[in-house]
Amino acid sequence: MSQSRFNHVFIAQRVSLLRTLERMVNNHSTAEDLLQETYLRVTRALSERAIDHLEPFVFQTARNLALDHLRARRIQSRTLLDDVPMDVVESIAAPTSSAEDAAHAEQLLERLNVSLSELSHRQQQIFILSRLHGHSYLEIAEELGVSLSTVQKELKLIMAICVGVAERLNGD
Repeated sequence: MSQSRFNHVFIAQRVSLLRTLERMVNNHSTAEDLLQETYLRVTRALSERAIDHLEPFVFQTARNLALDHLRARRIQSRTLLDDVPMDVVESIAAPTSSAEDAAHAEQLLERLNVSLSELSHRQQQIFILSRLHGHSYLEIAEELGVSLSTVQKELKLIMAICVGVAERLNGD
């Protein structure tokens, strides 16, 4: 698939792509930025490999970028306290839990730590980038030099391990 073919597809689908992105992120300016990023990402992908079904690839790339943006915004909203005075933050009471809940949580963390330490180095990197840093599958694949499919399969396996640990603990 050539760059000129992509340009034609992109121009033909621009309005539809922009509307889709606007619906997802509820912001015209952000949607425009994501549309530009979509163009750049697809152009880069075309320079690396042939893409058989270009139009669906373009829409999926745009959708993934929008989801990444929303995920990052959600993480940011949970972690930013810049606008809240420190005395207000410190006055918020932490939810209380019983000693039994605390012991259960500690056991779960210990068992998860053991299970996750047994993962390969690459699996640990994928887990950290995805679950702790909020990176998209595509960003992880690019950073580690593996396929998107590899990232998806590894995370599926890792999450199955985590669920298994939790289920075994709850069954005890």
